[in-house]
Amino acid sequence: VPLCPQVKAFVTQDIPLYHNLEMKHLPGADPELVLLSHRYEELERIPLSDMTREEINQLVQELGFYRKEAPDAPVPEEFQLAPARPLPTLTPWQAPATGGKTPPERAKGEHPDL
Repeated sequence: VPLCPQVKAFVTQDIPLYHNLEMKHLPGADPELVLLSHRYEELERIPLSDMTREEINQLVQELGFYRKEAPDAPVPEEFQLAPARPLPTLTPWQAPATGGKTPPERAKGEHPDL
């Protein structure tokens, strides 16, 4: 399956500018963006065949990939792990979902068992 010109331009000209974005050629496969966790577990697959080069660039930047000025340009320290985001920290009230219900409001100082 030949790459459409838009995807081919992204692959050859844009991918080298992105930090932590790699191209793996799989003969015969439709082009797709595969997002992996820090443990290299697959998170999501996004088909690219019907997207323009501009749309793919916008998507990749929205996902948090850092775009360098040139392929060999340094990456600022704060973007070294990009697009990784810190894991969300749960407050006690956000513990595992309770069927969409929020905990009841309590008066200040009220003991939850009373």
